[in-house]
Amino acid sequence: MQWFLLSGKKVIASSCKKTALACTMLISAVSASSTFAAPLAKTKTVTDWCTPLALKLPGVNVNDCLKSKLIPAGTNSLNGFPLLSRDWRADARHPHAVKVLLLGGIHGDEQTASAIVFKWLENIQKNDVTEFHWKIAPVVNPDGLLAAKPRRVNARGIDLNRNFPTPEWEKEAPAYWARVTRKDPRRYPGKAPISEPESRWVYDTIEKYKPDVIISVHAPFGVLDFDGPSKPPNRFGRLVYNRVGVYPGSLGNYSGLHKDIPVVTIELPNATQMPPEAEVQRIWQDMQKWIRQNIAAPVRTARNP
Repeated sequence: MQWFLLSGKKVIASSCKKTALACTMLISAVSASSTFAAPLAKTKTVTDWCTPLALKLPGVNVNDCLKSKLIPAGTNSLNGFPLLSRDWRADARHPHAVKVLLLGGIHGDEQTASAIVFKWLENIQKNDVTEFHWKIAPVVNPDGLLAAKPRRVNARGIDLNRNFPTPEWEKEAPAYWARVTRKDPRRYPGKAPISEPESRWVYDTIEKYKPDVIISVHAPFGVLDFDGPSKPPNRFGRLVYNRVGVYPGSLGNYSGLHKDIPVVTIELPNATQMPPEAEVQRIWQDMQKWIRQNIAAPVRTARNP
């Protein structure tokens, strides 16, 4: 028996016990009657998450995903896939360590943006000394990634990177979408800020975790972008600093300019083909060096953990 959440009511999809066709027809009818119909989370083993992810991510196999030991972050996508994350606290020699929020895959059709984060997860696990406190979510938009053909937007057709609550969002985000993008469906900001479970999770995480810096990985412009206080990075590996732009509802605009939390946007050169392994490592090392030199670790107390 499967349960679905529909406008606050539970619907028993008992037909699913009979035939796949009956199940499909029932789910279609439920979905058609509401703008929001998402499966409730069911108990899954990590293999249930890693198998579909490994099929979509270049250079990442099921074993790589399993070794990352990601856990559900407490929020599901619209299609019921858990947002996965992991925390690594700094070792005892760094009691006031910089807190880094590392995000990949806000856009589902930028597969390398998630895959490279899995590679960096491996680096952290191999290193006995952890200098920073990391919170890492490699796949922020699982529904976009796991679509039959990966797509930029989430399951409701909303660009998560235009859905953050920047000032004057209600006026500026729809106007920008209509005027500048000519209502490009790949860049639809939605009807309200943080209307999506995925963007809401990022918003809530920023509020609760209070990162000192955010690293967000995208593709395929092949540059570094930066928003907020602090000195922009000149180069990570072969990627050089070159402003991409500021958009209503973007994470860089919201966090970097509105919240004063520096945001580095890493734009990999290709959305489906990973950089060479040596370049993956150079970007990782240069990123840490820049954080070390430019992001101050505030003194934290029991009331400001």
